Amino acid sequence: MTIVCFERESCMSFLSLVVKNPFRNKTRSSLAIIGIAIGIIVIVALGMVTGGLKNSTQSTLKAGAAEITVVQAGSNGFGSSASINDSYVADLLNVSGVKDTAGTLRASNTSTGTTNSNSSQAGFGGEGITITGIDSNKLSLAGVDSVNGTAFTNSSTNEVIIGKTEAQSLNKTVGDTINLFGKDFTITGTFETGNFMTDNGIMMPLSTLQNLTSNDGKVSDILVKVTDNANVTTVSQSIENTYPNQLSTTTAASSADRINQGLSFIDTASWAISLLAIFIGAVGVINTMIMTVYERTREIGVLKAVGWKDRRILGMILGESIVLTLIAFVVGTVIAVVGVEVLLTLVPSVGSVIKPSFAIDIFLRAFGIAFIVGIVGGLYPAYRASRLSPTEALRYE
Repeated sequence: MTIVCFERESCMSFLSLVVKNPFRNKTRSSLAIIGIAIGIIVIVALGMVTGGLKNSTQSTLKAGAAEITVVQAGSNGFGSSASINDSYVADLLNVSGVKDTAGTLRASNTSTGTTNSNSSQAGFGGEGITITGIDSNKLSLAGVDSVNGTAFTNSSTNEVIIGKTEAQSLNKTVGDTINLFGKDFTITGTFETGNFMTDNGIMMPLSTLQNLTSNDGKVSDILVKVTDNANVTTVSQSIENTYPNQLSTTTAASSADRINQGLSFIDTASWAISLLAIFIGAVGVINTMIMTVYERTREIGVLKAVGWKDRRILGMILGESIVLTLIAFVVGTVIAVVGVEVLLTLVPSVGSVIKPSFAIDIFLRAFGIAFIVGIVGGLYPAYRASRLSPTEALRYE
């Protein structure tokens, strides 16, 4: 047994005892820390990823962007089908509450050229680069408030602008060329909207993309900006009432809500993992601390013999348990943060889509779980230690 001077409490402070005692048996303590840290890693990593995706969806509510997207009735609003006659772009301006409109056409790069046309590195979902056709004077409705460089001109047939994350993925900058649909285009500027889908694509004049894809007079959807005092839901309903069975609408807020509802399932899974971490971690800590109490029975008897109260013994053992779990919190958090950053760096196609969140509530949740595990796991061993009889403890071998 380690010899410690107990004649005066000043010989070794209470705090130093709490911090040092858990590591008398380094192997057992390390295993307990690892077990808890695994749960913390999952909680923090999932929180960072889902938080980042949620932040991205909020970019759809930017003041300058369109609040309503109009698609063909019966369409799910996704994909690149050019199913709407672009005459509706002008017609919708006659609907009450509509301030501005813009037709957009979406397509995926099908080039077999050698200039960065590898679909495994470009675009979202590994299906090639997503190309959006839109008039340059309507870029703000797509969330493009400014362009680093210059925007393409509507009359140009060989100019494009590229999203920031796509530019990083393809190692492209202003002035470079890129091969799309078997044709070389000059990159005149880069843009950033904050929306991971949009920033992972390329934009060009609407007429150019219509010609390249043989979709003259067709668009995939129509972006609608409402007047300052108009109610978005009311305007959206007016459009559908004006063009029944022809057009369908979705609002930016409802789209963001649907995405966040999907992410909420991941949050629920994260909380379930949290509860599992509490249970598994508490069992590990209980086992570690019970063994600690058994091994230090005689020492605890000496402490009580020199005047330590039951509550002080309880506080010491409980404190040692909390020290173990808080170390696990630090270890798990560091591994999670480094792991997520390394993963996103090593896999550019994922890193360009996900920007991890470092919101304080993610780390507070992990800290709270670690603290709870320390309390739950150390409570019984601490109580058992505090109830030991000094005379029986001193006779223990």
